[in-house]
Amino acid sequence: MAEPVIRVSGLGKSYQTAAGLFPALRGVSLSIEAGDYLAIMGPSGSGKSTFMNLLGCLDTPTTGDYFLAGENVAQMDKDALAILRNRTLGFVFQGFNLLPRMSLQDNVALPLVYAGFDKETRRARARGLLERVGLGQYAESLPNRISGGQQQRVAIARALVNEPRLILADEPTGNLDSHTSEEIMRLFGELNADGITIVLVTHEPDIAVHARRQVRFLDGEIVSDQLTGAAA
Repeated sequence: MAEPVIRVSGLGKSYQTAAGLFPALRGVSLSIEAGDYLAIMGPSGSGKSTFMNLLGCLDTPTTGDYFLAGENVAQMDKDALAILRNRTLGFVFQGFNLLPRMSLQDNVALPLVYAGFDKETRRARARGLLERVGLGQYAESLPNRISGGQQQRVAIARALVNEPRLILADEPTGNLDSHTSEEIMRLFGELNADGITIVLVTHEPDIAVHARRQVRFLDGEIVSDQLTGAAA
């Protein structure tokens, strides 16, 4: 049986506060298989953002184990985490995080700079992904020349440029209107149908319903994990 893309066991994260040690995450165990499409839900303070930061190797757990693509992330140093993150993960954020003075093509290609690819390869791959998300004609435009929904499509193209096995999306439709949100979710559905594993954080039930699995957090713990019946 193939190793899950993500497997966490007894994962915990605590933070020191003025009032003492605060357990943001309490012994979470979860597996995510290759090709899964999962929505993480829960109220503010439930632990879902802490969990997402741990999955993205942006923070390290206080307790427990986290295996990403078969490697125990909990035991890695910062340099090893950065390499694994660049090789395995693609990130999509609510705020797009595009560099305003760079063309869309250069924004998409930026992760390839850090990965050491030559300029010709970077530009060709970035242009191809902009075409894939329907924005090839805007490759030389600046981010402020396109809409918010188009900027999120650019951000998705950037997340794909290193050919990741897994996309982590944190409230990817939070700054978008309902029509544009549906377009973005259709794009995620297409990517998942192509075999990419997707994990997204959302507080919106109409967004979560696009995923095939919903995991709900409350007070740092998983309180439900269920299939939605959504099409693959």
